[in-house]
Amino acid sequence: MADITAIRSGAAMTLGQQAALTIKMALPAILAQLSTILMFYIDGAMVGRLGANESASVGLMNSSLWLFWGVCSAATSGFSVQVAHRLGANSPEQARRVVRQGITSCIIFAVVIAVIGLAIAPALPRWLGGADTICADASTYFAVFAAALPLLTMNYLSAGVLRCAGNMKVPGLLNVVMCLLDVVLNFFLIFSTREVEIFGMVITIPGAGLGVLGAAIGTAGAEAVVGLYLLYYMVRVEPDTRLRGHERGSFRPQADVLRKAMKISAPLTLEHAVFCSAQIMITAIVAPLGIVAIAANAFAVTAESLCYMPGFGIGEAATTLVGQSYGAGRRDLVRRFSYLALWLGVAFMSVAGILLYVCAPWMMSILTNVPDIHQLGVEVLRIEAWAEPLYAASIVVYGAFIGMGDTMMPAIMNFGSIWAVRIPLAALMAPTLGLQGVWIAMAIELSFRGLIFIIRLRRKLP
Repeated sequence: MADITAIRSGAAMTLGQQAALTIKMALPAILAQLSTILMFYIDGAMVGRLGANESASVGLMNSSLWLFWGVCSAATSGFSVQVAHRLGANSPEQARRVVRQGITSCIIFAVVIAVIGLAIAPALPRWLGGADTICADASTYFAVFAAALPLLTMNYLSAGVLRCAGNMKVPGLLNVVMCLLDVVLNFFLIFSTREVEIFGMVITIPGAGLGVLGAAIGTAGAEAVVGLYLLYYMVRVEPDTRLRGHERGSFRPQADVLRKAMKISAPLTLEHAVFCSAQIMITAIVAPLGIVAIAANAFAVTAESLCYMPGFGIGEAATTLVGQSYGAGRRDLVRRFSYLALWLGVAFMSVAGILLYVCAPWMMSILTNVPDIHQLGVEVLRIEAWAEPLYAASIVVYGAFIGMGDTMMPAIMNFGSIWAVRIPLAALMAPTLGLQGVWIAMAIELSFRGLIFIIRLRRKLP
């Protein structure tokens, strides 16, 4: 079976070897994505046991958190994609140069974003239309994640660089560790000390009883610990990126690396900002529908994420394979890997869509025991299930475009679709159809987005 070094060496690869390599790269990335979303599933399930207000306070802030996380993640892409291109061109020392400067640049950027987040945290829940009963918890939840952004950004950068170097296993396995650590921390931080009976024995389990604050500390803490280890692994262990034992270089950002990073990251950052701003707008549209709708919307988004995370994992594999093929100047492999990843993503998420429709009641029952929230969540999940195949197309093709360094037009397509299609339809349908109308608008927009991404891929790589 061929491995990723075959791309760099110029070795011939059969279609079967290309397909096998795509699957080999995709599976650890899928595992990493699934474990990440499981963390939020766990948070939602644990907080959901506290009551509707606590659930709504977390749900209200999710779109704003995705905005801040997405902006920092996009900033790291400008460096990780350069690493893929340099390694594809057999220039490991240049890849290490990018790594050094990426660490400094991303930390500075994340600190600035964290300060902005902490500054707006007290007022943000009210800006989003949150009720007085949930604003305090919502503000605290957001502030904890904002403060942790510099460490979380090192997680994004290190994992991205390792994946672009062809190492999918370490980030994937550490994401599983992160998920387990999150469970343990949440178990002791969210709930108060309680007694449980196990095999006839009453055992006292200590707990901090921090509620929503405990959920934020547990998740942010788990991500920070794993992020620090990934950073260590990237600079001390990974053969293609480790700095020890190689020529010393400057960590000071230099113009040529920054210029290329900004060319890749700026459209992605703008796209994430505009896209997540649209998600915040959706939250504002949902907020007047009441606490039940806010909580059901947040839980349904978490549940649905289990279905589309495989798409993001395959998209990351596409970024690595297409990026190294592009750096090696092998345009035939750029085309092949793009289409292989596309159809693999559509197949995975088609199956996931069927499972989402069938298992929606069970998935929502894990997240909440409030009957009204459960029923509404099941209804909207079954609406969304129909859009999963074409949503997969947009996710995976987007990853392939990033690997080529082509980010401007895909970013325009992404935020143009959500602002031109989803927001107007949601605003039109919400007053009469409620939360179901918002999710019908989402399903229509995701299907539209998938179609336009397939069309552009066919035109770019005929």
